[in-house]
Amino acid sequence: MRFFNTAGPANCEKHYCLSPLDRFDLDEIISLINQEKYFVLHAPRQTGKTTCLLALMDYLNKEGKYKCLYINVESAQGAREDVYRGIRAILNEMGLSERIYLDDPFVNKIWRDVLDKSGEDTALNEILTLWSEDSAKPVVLLIDEIDSLIGDTLISVLRQIRAGYHRRPKLFPQSIILCGVRDIRDYRIHSSREKTIITGGSAFNIKAESLRLGDFTKDEVNILYNQHTKETGQVFESESIDFAWKLTSGQPWLVNALGYEACFKIKEGRDRLKLITKLMIEQAKDNIILRRDTHIDQLMDKLREERVKRVVNPMLQGLDMEHASEDDIQYVLDLGLVCKSPQGLQIANRIYKEVIPRHLTVTTQYNLESRINPLWYIGLDGSIDMEKLLSAFQEFFREHSEHWIERFQYKEAVPQLLLQAFLQRIVNSGGRVEREYGLGRMRTDLLVIWRIQGSGGEQIQRVVIELKILYKSLETTIKEGLSQTAKYMDRCGTSDGHLIIFDRRENITWDEKIFQYTERYKDREIMVWGM
Repeated sequence: MRFFNTAGPANCEKHYCLSPLDRFDLDEIISLINQEKYFVLHAPRQTGKTTCLLALMDYLNKEGKYKCLYINVESAQGAREDVYRGIRAILNEMGLSERIYLDDPFVNKIWRDVLDKSGEDTALNEILTLWSEDSAKPVVLLIDEIDSLIGDTLISVLRQIRAGYHRRPKLFPQSIILCGVRDIRDYRIHSSREKTIITGGSAFNIKAESLRLGDFTKDEVNILYNQHTKETGQVFESESIDFAWKLTSGQPWLVNALGYEACFKIKEGRDRLKLITKLMIEQAKDNIILRRDTHIDQLMDKLREERVKRVVNPMLQGLDMEHASEDDIQYVLDLGLVCKSPQGLQIANRIYKEVIPRHLTVTTQYNLESRINPLWYIGLDGSIDMEKLLSAFQEFFREHSEHWIERFQYKEAVPQLLLQAFLQRIVNSGGRVEREYGLGRMRTDLLVIWRIQGSGGEQIQRVVIELKILYKSLETTIKEGLSQTAKYMDRCGTSDGHLIIFDRRENITWDEKIFQYTERYKDREIMVWGM
């Protein structure tokens, strides 16, 4: 029985999978190979790059025009800037891969002697020359995880490939594809030998194209999930697949992870007679976030980097980017953490949008566990008493915000993050918080969704909370905020709305900052809070 794949390359005999060769423009790639081009294929981690390269190797070898070999150079990462160890690991991997995939021992027989005689600075170049010369067909080399190489090892590999480029196709590979997370031109490589920074573009100025592997489309998500239905007879509710698409925006690992969690891990989902519901997909999402699977953990670790912070920090605050460079933006795009949209740069999907604030406040959430009991804010009818909760947060923020600021990586976004951590502590016991934030919005919109279990069945409580930092006059900020809050309430279908104004001016006393009253805006009542 097949299953959803969440680790390593997909095997369509074992896993539900889309045709790897349909994931990119195969005609374009074949055209580039025919034209003897060297080019880059890049995409964020766990999007299917390796699966596609292995499928391309099989396709080209079966077609018979070329001899194609896939190698993964990640084993050389441990060598770091020791060029000899790095090149040795790469040549060993090339010999092993040729023997496994092509049943040919040629490289394995010669690479040690070549390395001993030629040295690490030319051995790869010579091996590629001898390998191409020995082959009856033009050769194509697919190099995966190229960006796992570090410093002088990476520089040496790129320069040795460049040095043999003019000898193609008879005495050097007809085409080489370099595959990694980033486009090679965006690399900034530190050379210990030369005591300088070398750009990937200068070390590999023979690159003709840079292709990016995209996320799944909505139709592809449907196709993938329907493979499970065909295999097991278990049906996905249509709204559950739509919900999975909304959560993931087609990010391949997230799509597969939700499917695997809902169908193979959650007890109810393992019963093939039961529908996979939207609620199961939601539970799957929560489980993945709480478990902090490697995919999410690795991505969230990038939030520590200053170049990532320069892009994400203004998003959390709803401000414009002021200090981010073009390279910073491209780096965060390449990581898959953000994406371009008709509305501009934004967090790539709803799961990442939820994970980022939760990751940045995880320690705060643990600290709040000893201070806050969710039961304090649950009414007799099972609903959240939001007025009581926000009043408690108002007091907490007044007493603790100044010294808690130092605990945050993203200090400028402390008001937004601290409130989200406070809310998360409450809703973890039976609800969720949906977040809307981004560049230039000048606000953060939160939707608290709480399940009320009663004798008449389950009911859903929805509460809108809009956060604004005071930049203009208080009157103008409240006026704008009321309009925005009312629109968000209308979109979310709720009559319970709160507008919170954070005043970060140092020359204003807390007594002046703290207030709470109800304002009527058109036909809606909105509670306004000052902090």
